Amino acid sequence: MAGLSIWHVLIFAIVVILLFGTSKLKNLGKDVGGAIKDFKKSVKEDETTSSLNEPRTLEHQSTAEVKTSTRS
Repeated sequence: MAGLSIWHVLIFAIVVILLFGTSKLKNLGKDVGGAIKDFKKSVKEDETTSSLNEPRTLEHQSTAEVKTSTRS
């Protein structure tokens, strides 16, 4: 088995263009691009929403003086 060569890919591309036509392929490309854009947007929104919902912890710093006595 020789695998896929450039000729196989070209023949396949020509058959697809003949079956679907260039206008349908152009519309399909637009639809796929829009779907990818919407997916990226929703992932980005989901990340910002999850970072806003994370519980915030505040570390308590004590500013009280500590007195120690030393024995001599």
